[in-house]
Amino acid sequence: MTTHQTEAAIGCPPDIRDHLMSPVTRRVLGVRHEALRAAREFLDGAGFVELQPPLVGPVTDPGARGAKQVDIDYYGHRYKVMTSAILYKQASLLAFDKIYYIAPNLRLEPLETRFTGRHLTEFYQLDVEVAHASCTEIMDLSRDLVTHVIGSVVANRRADLAALGRDTGVFAPALTGLFDRVTHTEAVTAIRGMRLEHNEYAEIDWRGEELLSLEATRPFFVTGYPKGSRGFYDRESRTQPGLLRDFDLLAPEGYGELASGGEREFEYRRVVQRMRETGENPAKYGWYLDLVRQGIPPSAGFGLGVERLTRYLAGLEAVAQATAFPKLPGVPSP
Repeated sequence: MTTHQTEAAIGCPPDIRDHLMSPVTRRVLGVRHEALRAAREFLDGAGFVELQPPLVGPVTDPGARGAKQVDIDYYGHRYKVMTSAILYKQASLLAFDKIYYIAPNLRLEPLETRFTGRHLTEFYQLDVEVAHASCTEIMDLSRDLVTHVIGSVVANRRADLAALGRDTGVFAPALTGLFDRVTHTEAVTAIRGMRLEHNEYAEIDWRGEELLSLEATRPFFVTGYPKGSRGFYDRESRTQPGLLRDFDLLAPEGYGELASGGEREFEYRRVVQRMRETGENPAKYGWYLDLVRQGIPPSAGFGLGVERLTRYLAGLEAVAQATAFPKLPGVPSP
């Protein structure tokens, strides 16, 4: 590993010139390019329409675990830079039943995340949303998408992976398309069995994800998070009150979360109720609630981190190595 890679891996931004001119970086960005090409190939072939979400808006996703939002002055109005495009995904289904975005997001992550190897303040996300889909259907779609991307990268970037020291044999279990599924309750029990304390009503934390991931040989799902652990838009089960119809998709080998998704609340009364339960002020979400009141379709979807997927594919120490211009929490950089 070169010096600039080591610095990126431990939380120090590399020299941009050295980073961009490095043959290692070029190979990593080639892997990333192939992953996005294959993702578009898969989704376009399945009848999806690619749209572009806004960069700023009156509100953004409030469920960005521990991260702060960024405000800007938009002609005298207080607007937000997008932390994710979840609200716009639901709105976009008024135009098309199956949509996706590949778009940048900005989150001021807590300073302690700088050294996790898994967090950037600026990152790209592949967002997918399908009208009238169930949680099971969208999980299957995310599995098939990831399997297709892995297969395409292995087939078309084998030389790059070899030069990066990535043994393509590690992907054999994933290429079967057989992804395990565990409930949130089962995951917490497993984490506690590894002598790590974990709140049974909270999201799986970063260390817990890593421990679960280290035990796996293929990507796997964690399903059924407790209500209160996620944003207001994740749909509560009608048959199991208190549980959400959602999931995380984790990579093996300690790489942790790749994607998060689930079914969406779409009924006005329930959306407002969930906003209040999660401490959100419905008055901030005027444009969104107007759409919900007039009627939006039920849906399910997910967001997949491009840098996290690239890190897993290329076998990198840190997501900072998976982008041309890494921005680490708390570190000013180009």
